[in-house]
Amino acid sequence: MSEPALRQIEANGFGIRIAEQGPEDGPVVLLLHGWPESWYSWRHQLGALAAAGYHAVAPDMRGYGATDAPESPELYTVEHLLGDAIGTLDMLGAEQAVLVGHDWGSILAWQFALLRPDRFRAVVGMSVPYTGRQPAPPLEGMRRARGDEFFYILYFQDDGIAEAEFGADPRGLLQRLYVGMESGDGLGLLAGGPQREPGWLAQASPPLPLPDWLSQQELDYYVAEFERTGFRGGINYYRNFDRNWELTPQLAGAQVQQPAIFIAGEQDGVIAMFGPDMQDAMRSAVPGLREIVMVPDSGHWVQQQSPNEVNAALLGFLEGLD
Repeated sequence: MSEPALRQIEANGFGIRIAEQGPEDGPVVLLLHGWPESWYSWRHQLGALAAAGYHAVAPDMRGYGATDAPESPELYTVEHLLGDAIGTLDMLGAEQAVLVGHDWGSILAWQFALLRPDRFRAVVGMSVPYTGRQPAPPLEGMRRARGDEFFYILYFQDDGIAEAEFGADPRGLLQRLYVGMESGDGLGLLAGGPQREPGWLAQASPPLPLPDWLSQQELDYYVAEFERTGFRGGINYYRNFDRNWELTPQLAGAQVQQPAIFIAGEQDGVIAMFGPDMQDAMRSAVPGLREIVMVPDSGHWVQQQSPNEVNAALLGFLEGLD
């Protein structure tokens, strides 16, 4: 099996690096990564999709890798990111694509499907479900729910603070996140808790040893990317929660009608944030939902931790579309 090809394109007036694999005339599957990741997060899916006849395309999202990374948070809204996706499809000559998103990529995939159903014919969300538009700006709800507790999304709102901390120790952040997110190492990514020390990494335990699913070479790839680019671009996504809400009032009550599936690890702490009624809420907000796949013994980085299970679910869904 050949390796993914990396190339630079111009889309939406923007320089974007894409990884692609599979026949150019195959149906396009657009894979959107989350934070803090890159196209490389889909390394186990690109070849599997290509072997099944799909044109798999995984961009470095705006602000990541070799894609342009503007400084201003206001250039990372859902409208800008949707423009990048549409521009990529236009450059590929593709009328439509299936969207596959993980983490922030999943948040965007659901919104892209709602905003441009003419261009996105189906959705695969991973880790972050769609349960409908919130009735109030999201940060307002987070501040009310968290009170004085430390919470990473709220920490990210102070311009320049988080990116400076993470930029001083990219390996320390990434190894803690990739390895310790579901292991209770004290990082406090999801659970929150009292602020014991300034910043985030000072509150965490030392990085844990690498698991079987992440080799030293693979971690080194991510570290090298963020040593070169820094973390500001990815953190800017979080600074647009309220702005995105304000930009999309038309999504109040909107439902994702396209065929869809949701995939997540059973140990993914993100799922717990949505409460015990998540699956019912998702079925109401996504009438086209065909399946919810909860992968045993897997956590937040599900497509990397359990590629065989994820690829089987993904390809089964795609075959059902065709």
